[in-house]
Amino acid sequence: MVALLLVTLYEYSPLLCISVVCACFLVTSGLVLGWFGPDVPIILRNSEETESSARVLKKQMRQVKNPFGLEIPHPAAASITKGVTVSPDCLEDCILTCYWGCSVQKLHEALQKHVYCFRIKTPQALEDALYSQFLYRQQYFIKKNDKEEKCCELPQDAQVLDFGPVPRSRYPLVALLTLADEDDREIYDIISMVAVIHIPDESYTLSCRILYQYLLTAQGQCHDLKELFMSAPSPAERSTDKSLLEKAGLAEGEAESDEENSKDCVVCRNGAVNWVLLPCRHACLCDGCVKYFQQCPICRQFVQESFPLCTKKD
Repeated sequence: MVALLLVTLYEYSPLLCISVVCACFLVTSGLVLGWFGPDVPIILRNSEETESSARVLKKQMRQVKNPFGLEIPHPAAASITKGVTVSPDCLEDCILTCYWGCSVQKLHEALQKHVYCFRIKTPQALEDALYSQFLYRQQYFIKKNDKEEKCCELPQDAQVLDFGPVPRSRYPLVALLTLADEDDREIYDIISMVAVIHIPDESYTLSCRILYQYLLTAQGQCHDLKELFMSAPSPAERSTDKSLLEKAGLAEGEAESDEENSKDCVVCRNGAVNWVLLPCRHACLCDGCVKYFQQCPICRQFVQESFPLCTKKD
């Protein structure tokens, strides 16, 4: 019907028909721009517009020094009956306190008390907050930069074979690292670290690992320490790959430089990974590619914030 009307108008008055078509075009354009504003949907944009108009927020980071480090060097050998070996690595003299069978509820209440009531600077402060809701305690003095392994185990007469079915009311092992010298607590923002360690038993055979790590600050903050998901291979993996190539006779004669080894951006494969995306914690983009993505290229989760691993110096 509309087409017939336009044809009839064109036969009698071509200029009038052209004017009607132009007016319709202008009205349609005005409606589209008025509806969506400057952010025109991606389906209506030019295909050459690759950069996203919506910028991802850059998270402001504050660098702090963590004096505590804790690892499990032999997770396969850990068990309730044999105990577990831990390897602390501290920048200052510290006290390592291990609590076996610590109450899950009381531990998280203690972490809340650190935020609202008092600071957990010493083992005694944590024990007061736990109300002695643990089965056994061990304590070690850790000298500065001493990486000697410590064996934590239940006494032989404890007769504990498991901590019950999941979900449990007690954690198998909770390790607390605190600064030994009171003066050091005035220097560091982070004053203690709590590590929740799972140890396999008869009820739950999941391999030994650190489940959670909490950093407690002097200002009353409790930070959940989480690993980043890095896309770049580790130096050990690079050396293994290189040795395999050498055995196969496929390795290049000249060694790759550190700069070439660091080019691990999952998008361009030509830039060093430098940006961490939140909340998924994937570190997979370089400085050039991060501005083009509102979704993580690995897991497709929407990016709420991001922060750089290192800041370029002018």
